[in-house]
Amino acid sequence: MPILLDYQNRKVRLTEERLAHILIHPEMVGMEAQIAHILANPQLVRKSRSDDSAELFYRFYTQLVIGDKWLCIVVKYLPDDAFIVTAYFTDKPKKGDDLWQSV
Repeated sequence: MPILLDYQNRKVRLTEERLAHILIHPEMVGMEAQIAHILANPQLVRKSRSDDSAELFYRFYTQLVIGDKWLCIVVKYLPDDAFIVTAYFTDKPKKGDDLWQSV
């Protein structure tokens, strides 16, 4: 099971089960390296409005087969654990409080 680092050097797990869940979506196949890259180098990080323990990591991609989209990585941070819940493409970031934004 890969252990990735986020932009604050916090360890984040990506389980085989979660990766399989992500890769069910054809547009996500081949995006594994981008998941690690976005965690370490997000353009935007927002607090989830539906789950206080979740953070949403975003990076914008152009010229994808599905058009220009944001790739969102959802990470759940618990007191003794952090793990990726899912990853998906979206037209725009969800509303929420900004935790970090690149300049």
